[in-house]
Amino acid sequence: MKSARSIRIFTGISIAILAISAISSLAFGTVSSFTNKVDAFAGLDKRPDKQSSAVNYLLVGSDTREGLSKEELKALRVGSVATAAGKRSDTMLLVHISKARDKAVLISIPRDSYALIPEHTTTAGKVKPAVHSKINSAFNWGDAPLLIEVIENMTQLKIDHYIEINFAGFARVVDSLGGIEVCTKKDIDDPKSHLVLPAGVHTLNGIEALKYVRTREFDGLGDIGRMQRQQAFMSSVIQKATSAGVLLNPITVANFINSALSAMTTDKDLKNSDLITLAKQIKSLSAASVRTLTVPLSDLNYYANGVTASVLWDPILAPQLWDRLRQDRAIVDEVSPSPSPSSSKEAKADVVDKFKTRTAEDNICR
Repeated sequence: MKSARSIRIFTGISIAILAISAISSLAFGTVSSFTNKVDAFAGLDKRPDKQSSAVNYLLVGSDTREGLSKEELKALRVGSVATAAGKRSDTMLLVHISKARDKAVLISIPRDSYALIPEHTTTAGKVKPAVHSKINSAFNWGDAPLLIEVIENMTQLKIDHYIEINFAGFARVVDSLGGIEVCTKKDIDDPKSHLVLPAGVHTLNGIEALKYVRTREFDGLGDIGRMQRQQAFMSSVIQKATSAGVLLNPITVANFINSALSAMTTDKDLKNSDLITLAKQIKSLSAASVRTLTVPLSDLNYYANGVTASVLWDPILAPQLWDRLRQDRAIVDEVSPSPSPSSSKEAKADVVDKFKTRTAEDNICR
């Protein structure tokens, strides 16, 4: 079935990718919203060279309170816009689309990643010297340009486009679909996100879903557990968005797309036509061609240079991953062993997956 195939293909991809994928299924006559634009690459001069025509997107979930009503702020229990100065990111996802547009790799970047934030000028015009911190500080201190600079410095991978979605936008997208079903094997009682859910299956509205994808304090896994839940949640979003009940209802589909578009902020060079092209390219991928993973980590509780409780990228595996992406090489190897002397049949290739990736189907909540 078409809807089941869509679920397999898109599982694990962020709200932003899901949203732009839906655009191509409707005529623009039903779309009244447009994406916000930002100069995401402002002031970036010394950037990595491109080694292939593959495309790299940086997707960011911002925790800015702007756009939330007083009732939503109270329900979410995150404080007012004024009390939450600046922006932080609960989600950072690097999406690599191969030059042949036949493969996609989605890499979760923990917000607590240990990083060197370069010298930069604040919005107040003050020059701040380079300092070690968690990577999320770059987004808080210098918004998209500083975050992109840090990620490019750490990966030597050039970011081509930037997509951001905020709290309010995320909640609106979920509500436009009539809520999203999730399943949890453990009771959740998170004092930080204020989410309380007994083990089982639940249908969450926008604010409840936002709490769910932000929760990280109940199972001892921190950002790692949160990223796993985000991937499982996206599977449920995709399942709902591609269900017959949604696709056959033009009003629901139009509300979904308009909510998604109005929630997104992109770099100024990313056009709606580019989003449609990307959507069509991703739709052509097979389930086995979409792989998700977290940046390889060597220490989940790293302390150095005054930075506490950060996570450290693996000094061997992480550079190998970025090198493969720069060269647009496969991140999972197939090794063909020599056939046995007693057998005339060719030996079956073994899969070597040292980056511990997951295919699209692996992320579906079962």
